[in-house]
Amino acid sequence: MPSGKGYLADAAHLDAVTVDAMGTLVALDDPVGRLGQALREWGVERSPDEVARAFAAEVEYYVGHKLGAADQQALADLRRECARVFLEAGKIDLDPAEFTPTFVAAVVFRPLEGAVQALERLRAAGLALACVSDWDIGLDEQLELIGLGHLFALVLTSAEVGAEKPDPMLFVRSVDNLGVDPGRAVHVGDGEADREGAKAAGLAFEPVPLATLPERLGVR
Repeated sequence: MPSGKGYLADAAHLDAVTVDAMGTLVALDDPVGRLGQALREWGVERSPDEVARAFAAEVEYYVGHKLGAADQQALADLRRECARVFLEAGKIDLDPAEFTPTFVAAVVFRPLEGAVQALERLRAAGLALACVSDWDIGLDEQLELIGLGHLFALVLTSAEVGAEKPDPMLFVRSVDNLGVDPGRAVHVGDGEADREGAKAAGLAFEPVPLATLPERLGVR
């Protein structure tokens, strides 16, 4: 049943809501500032522009390799390689293996405004919640760190299913694991890959912001 911006008129037609992570649920919390401070703790000074360029190189590497981080060893390897790329791009003479814990600790996420309250309202309305995202297997760890893990019945990543959006597999697996019919689930995301993947799997789609989703679905 269509609504103004998405496809569903109200929560009565739903059993579950799946949400994307980056850009929908969470955002990076001052990565340039935090990484600059981390470098200073190692006795290295870099300008914000230099840190930003090094971080951009790391992000590009991460996006191209996150699908392979499907177990704990692969995740550890990916994190070490990301630290190496960051250091090399910044022309920083530190050992990547030694710097990796500092690098990982400096990459912090925060919930987007209104996201937590929206999820709490949806959960109170009896809807099962899942976070499904193009991410490595460490997503559940990141959600726990910022106090969001308890809200989700399921956290599922592209690394775990071996396919990235818009491949529908991530969505198919999510509703299957939740035990709900895809026609009674809606996915919330911030990009066309979310929309296309959800539609291909039989889910409805609603765009960001997550903060306004309860109102759009008629959750009181």
